[in-house]
Amino acid sequence: QVQLVESGGGLVQAGGSLSLACAASERTLSTTATGWFRQAPGKEREFVAGISASGDTSYLDAVKGRFTISRDNAKNTVNLEMNKLEPEDTAVYYCGSARTFLNTRTPALYDYWGQGTQVTVSS
Repeated sequence: QVQLVESGGGLVQAGGSLSLACAASERTLSTTATGWFRQAPGKEREFVAGISASGDTSYLDAVKGRFTISRDNAKNTVNLEMNKLEPEDTAVYYCGSARTFLNTRTPALYDYWGQGTQVTVSS
C-alpha cells in the first residue's frame, strides 16, 4: 500500500519561510509526477506546485518566485521550500502522487494523498 507522509508545517510570521517534505513508501516518486496542493477553510483544493518524473516543475502563479519544489531521489522525498510567506498561503498542504509521469493540476489524476500538514502565516 502506497503511503505519503507530509512533514514540516507550522506557524510562521508573514515574510518568513517553511520547508515541507513528502516521504513515500511503496512507490518510487521519480517514476511519476508529484504535486503539492493546499486547501483553505471553505475553499477547494488547489494546485500549488508539481514536479514531473523527468524533473520538470510547474507552479501556481501566486507562488512563482517564492516557492520551490524539488525531489531527493535517494531519500524518495519531494520537498517544497516556501519563502516570503503571506497570510494568504495559510492552508492545509497535501502532497499527492499522480498516476501519470507528466505534471498535472487535476486532483482526480492523483491516486494517493498524504494526510496533510497545516501551514499558518500570521500577519
